[in-house]
Amino acid sequence: MKSAQVIVLATPVFLLAIVLEWAVGLWRRRQTYRLADAMSSIGLGMLSQIAGVFARALTAGVYALAFDHVKLFELDASSPWVWLGALLAYDFCYYWHHRLGHRCALFWAAHVVHHQSEDYNLSTALRQTGSGWLAGWLFYLPMALAGVPPRVFATVALIDLLYQFWVHTQQVGRLGGFDRWFCSPSNHRVHHAVNDRYLDRNYGGILMVWDRLFGTFVEEDDAEPCVYGTRKPLRSWNPLWANLEVYSALAHDSWHAGSWADKLRVWLRPPGWRPADVAARWPQPAFELAGVHRFDPPARPAAKVAAVVLFLLALALTTVLLWQAHELALPAQLLLAAGVLATLLAVGRLGGVQR
Repeated sequence: MKSAQVIVLATPVFLLAIVLEWAVGLWRRRQTYRLADAMSSIGLGMLSQIAGVFARALTAGVYALAFDHVKLFELDASSPWVWLGALLAYDFCYYWHHRLGHRCALFWAAHVVHHQSEDYNLSTALRQTGSGWLAGWLFYLPMALAGVPPRVFATVALIDLLYQFWVHTQQVGRLGGFDRWFCSPSNHRVHHAVNDRYLDRNYGGILMVWDRLFGTFVEEDDAEPCVYGTRKPLRSWNPLWANLEVYSALAHDSWHAGSWADKLRVWLRPPGWRPADVAARWPQPAFELAGVHRFDPPARPAAKVAAVVLFLLALALTTVLLWQAHELALPAQLLLAAGVLATLLAVGRLGGVQR
């Protein structure tokens, strides 16, 4: 079964879990959902999966090519130890991929999509980038060199991804010793926070061991509640702009930088770094936690109803595309993808999109 089909089969479970979390929040009077934000997050997840349909030939192809021609060993896919070792290796590679996604502006431009929501709930887990395929595959080539078969790699990658769904919630508190060794809701809330204490911490996908080894682990502190989002807020429900915003800002600064070295540094330095001459011409306000407020433009009830109907249409089109992608001709794939994108753009507009 194709990985896209596995995601289709998992989608009803994801949506049911989201409904249950919403109901628990309602019962506890601690609601963490807003309709427009949740539809935006899930819609970006749809676009991410659709981008994967077209990029899989590159990402899977490069891995298979490296495995076939430059592997140092050939591991036995029938051994459970190979599977366990592959899962640990993937989680280790994921840690560095994730860490560079926060410490290098080029990788942040892709990863930022996952952090743009100013809410934190299970729908946030589905909010994924549409451009991660551009360079993310680089971090996992060591597994191909070590002889991890492509089928094993694809499976453990899916396991690592699916595991991370449940940790995106505010309804589960501390879990004692589990928090010490594993990525948990408490640990991952820290990762999504913009507070100085929490910024750029807790990168592990399944294990927190890597964060403890490399000095990036921080515990959640009840005295300092997490504030979610990004330090430069998106302030839009437009899914295209969500994917392109940081690339656009980096291209602007790189183009206007006076030195060639700075033109390159813009892409390689940590997010927020800007050449002095560019920062002087286009200054940006300093980040202040006290000044953070959620993007929540008003929308008429009729517009909300129309947005939900269109959102369900986009979900249906995405399901058809992901399930049938391996059988559809390229023009049909492109037509369905364009239909999903156009529908989600309309959903964002109805929700009060500002760009």
